[in-house]
Amino acid sequence: MFTRHTVISTRIGELTVVANSEAITGVYFPGHEPAGQIGALVGPTSPLFMDFSEQVSDFLAGRREDFTIPFELPKSSEFNEAVWQRLTKIPYGKTTTYGNLAAELGGRNQARAVGRAVGANPLALIIPCHRVLGSDGKLTGYAGGIEAKAYLLQLEAANAENTDQLF
Repeated sequence: MFTRHTVISTRIGELTVVANSEAITGVYFPGHEPAGQIGALVGPTSPLFMDFSEQVSDFLAGRREDFTIPFELPKSSEFNEAVWQRLTKIPYGKTTTYGNLAAELGGRNQARAVGRAVGANPLALIIPCHRVLGSDGKLTGYAGGIEAKAYLLQLEAANAENTDQLF
């Protein structure tokens, strides 16, 4: 399947967006290693890239809570895929911890493995890994940087109907 990528400037930094002919297959911050081939660099003029650009702009302005753009996850380990699927269930404006995710996926002793899977998330923003905090509730690693993570969490908390943090 034909793969290509473009770069979109946003208020939280540049995003490299990868797509095939049918779906977004990657969204990466600078320095975040793409999970596969990203294809040729093209302008953001395809309908898929234009739709994503509009949705991310609306999301970062607080006018959208989720993404409706078609996306595909790359093949990965069963554990990574389980973590990524679980991340999609964290509601807008809510957070959880690596330890809580690990407990849900087999045991708190897997918190570091959850952290690695979260860090390998190939679809930043679409799969909301920014909603995962350290066990003490502090902001920890994020491919877009801690400032971007803080911005996203503050934006969501300000726009969410119910801002209780942990769900």
